[in-house]
Amino acid sequence: MTDTRDRTSLSNAKVSRRTALAGLGATAAIGMAPGYVRYAQAQSSAPIKIGFQAHRTGIGAAYGRWYERTTAAAVKKINDAGGINGRPIEIITEDDGTDPARGAEVVGKFATQHKCDLVYGTLFSHVVMGSAPTAGELKIPYYVVSEGYHVASGKMNRWCLQPGITDVRSQVTSVAPWMAANLGKKVTMIYPDYAFGYDHRDYLPPALKAQGADVLAQIAIPPTESSFTKYLPQIPTDTEVLYHVMVGPAVLTFVKELGEFYGSSGPQLFGFIDSLEAVDINSPGLEFLGGSHFWEGSPRYAQANDSEAQKAYREAVGIDDNGASKDDPKDVSTAAHMFGCWETLYVIKKAMEDSGYKDPEDRAKLVEATEALTEFKDGPEHPQGDKVFNGKIHQVFGHQNISKLESGKLTVVHRTSIEDGMYEPEGDYTTMPL
Repeated sequence: MTDTRDRTSLSNAKVSRRTALAGLGATAAIGMAPGYVRYAQAQSSAPIKIGFQAHRTGIGAAYGRWYERTTAAAVKKINDAGGINGRPIEIITEDDGTDPARGAEVVGKFATQHKCDLVYGTLFSHVVMGSAPTAGELKIPYYVVSEGYHVASGKMNRWCLQPGITDVRSQVTSVAPWMAANLGKKVTMIYPDYAFGYDHRDYLPPALKAQGADVLAQIAIPPTESSFTKYLPQIPTDTEVLYHVMVGPAVLTFVKELGEFYGSSGPQLFGFIDSLEAVDINSPGLEFLGGSHFWEGSPRYAQANDSEAQKAYREAVGIDDNGASKDDPKDVSTAAHMFGCWETLYVIKKAMEDSGYKDPEDRAKLVEATEALTEFKDGPEHPQGDKVFNGKIHQVFGHQNISKLESGKLTVVHRTSIEDGMYEPEGDYTTMPL
C-alpha cells in the first residue's frame, strides 16, 4: 500500500513534530509555536499521536478533504491553548481510499507502525465496519465521525466510539414527525445500497408509521452509479413525498436527473443534505430544488441566530456565510458532517484529561473515561449544540435541523429537540472486556 501519511500536525495546525520535540532537549533552532512553554512544563512534552483515517480518495474524497481541514483547525485551537495534558497533538494521516479493506490496513499501521495513541476520523459506514474489528483486535481506541447506526447498535466492539456526531437512526427519528405533519403521508425512499443507506431503509419507515405515514417504496442505488434515470420510473405515481439521500461523486447528476424526470411537477422533496454535500445548490440544473427541504446536522449557510460559538467555529475552519471556502467560493464544504471532527477531538481531549492519559498503556482508561461522559454543552467545543452521550452504546444524541431551500440558500425552518431523536438502546459495550 502506498504510504500517504502526513507526519505533521497538518499544514494549518502550525505545531510541528520538531517544535514538540524541542521540549525533549533538541538544540536546533526550531520556531516556537504558541503554547510551547506550557508543553515544556508538562511531565512529558512528547506529542499525543492521533492516527487520522482519511478518505483522501474514493467516493468519500469530498468529505475527507473537509474532515482534514476541520481537523487541522481544531488541532490548532487545542494546541494554541496548551494541547492535551500539556502536550501537543500530532496528526498522522493515512488515506483509506474509502475502502473497507484498506481501512483495516490503515488502522493496523496506526497501531503497530506509527505507534499512535488512538485512531480517529472515519466517515463512511462500510469503512468503519471493515476497520473496527482490527481496532478491537489491537486494542486501540477508534473514534469515528460516521453517523451510521453500526456503533450505537452494539454490533461493533468496545474500542469503537462515536461521541461527536449523531447516528442515522436518531436523525430520521427526529425529522419523521415534521415530514409527516408538513409534507405528506405517502413516502418513497431513494437511498444508497450499503450500510449507511440501510440505516435509512430500516429506521425511517417505523418512525413515519408512528406518525400515521407509510413508505410506499424503497429504491436502493449502488453508491458508484453514474446515472439514475433507470431507477426513477420505479417511484409510485401516488407518492406525496420523495425522500432522497445519495452520496459520492455523482450526486449532482442524481439531483439533475431527478429534476429532468419530474419537470415542474412531482412530489414534495425531502433530502438528506448528503445528496448535496460539497455541491453548490445554485449549480445549473438544480433550480427545481427550490422550495424543497433538507436535513442538516449543522447548517451550511450562516443563520441569523447563529451563536458566537458557531460563528467562531466557522471562522476557524474557514467557511464563508454560504458554507464555501473563504479561499475559493466554488469549494463548497461538507458543513452538515465535518463539525463532528471538531467536536470529537474535544471529546478526546476531555476524556484524556479525565483519565490522566499518559501513553498507550492507558488506552483502556481512555475508553472508560469516554464512557463516563454524559453531556456536552453548547459552546466553543461543541458549536453544533448541546448533546447527551450514552456511554453504554458509545453514541451521542443532539439536535437536528430541517432547512428549506429558497432564494438560493438553505434556511433552517425547524430544529428538533434532543429528545426527538432518542430511542431504546439495544446493547451495552460496558459489559465487554477491554
